[in-house]
Amino acid sequence: MADRFAFSPETLIKAYSLGVFPMADSADSHEIKFYDPEVRALIPLAWREGARHEFHIPRRLARTVRRQPFSVTINRDFVTVIDECAAIRDGRNETWINRDIRKLYVALHRLGFAHSVEVWDGETLVGGLYGVALRAAFFGESMFSRRTDASKIALVHLVARLRAGGFRLLDAQFTNDHLMQFGIYELNRDMFQERLAAALAGAGDLDLGADSQPMVEDMLAE
Repeated sequence: MADRFAFSPETLIKAYSLGVFPMADSADSHEIKFYDPEVRALIPLAWREGARHEFHIPRRLARTVRRQPFSVTINRDFVTVIDECAAIRDGRNETWINRDIRKLYVALHRLGFAHSVEVWDGETLVGGLYGVALRAAFFGESMFSRRTDASKIALVHLVARLRAGGFRLLDAQFTNDHLMQFGIYELNRDMFQERLAAALAGAGDLDLGADSQPMVEDMLAE
């Protein structure tokens, strides 16, 4: 039997192209709501280029990234990443990822729009993130970590891959304490829409090979 969705995957693609994103109130919720906040948070993709906003990697984290304590992959295990992002743990007692959202993003992954970055300790998945790519825009959705710095390493690898692939926008939706260290900044809705339109007019490529470490090294060397 084919999967049945509260909305179609194509509806989500259209929503992202309009700057709107979905969330559920809880894991048990049977409703998906769409949000278009007045203020939008972006993670900068510029790196030491004299731009107004630059992606910042704390020195300790940069040393860890260079040391490569974990291996990093892309799109190796999307389903487990989204399940880990939805898991209730570490003092968190709620999630916005309900059953229908999980199904929708797995469908988007199969269609080639949703992507995951995985961080491995041997064969154990210890961190990662996922999001949606449209043209030269990437919409970050959620991340998780089971080891120190694992989700941060995933983000550094994502940014390096986005930069190498010509992406122009990395949407984080909302500011949070975890992302402040990376230089996250906010735009009003009108300015975000301008940035989004420019990104959707361009083209980005995530299919740059399995190993993103050389892209990270290139970025850190600049």
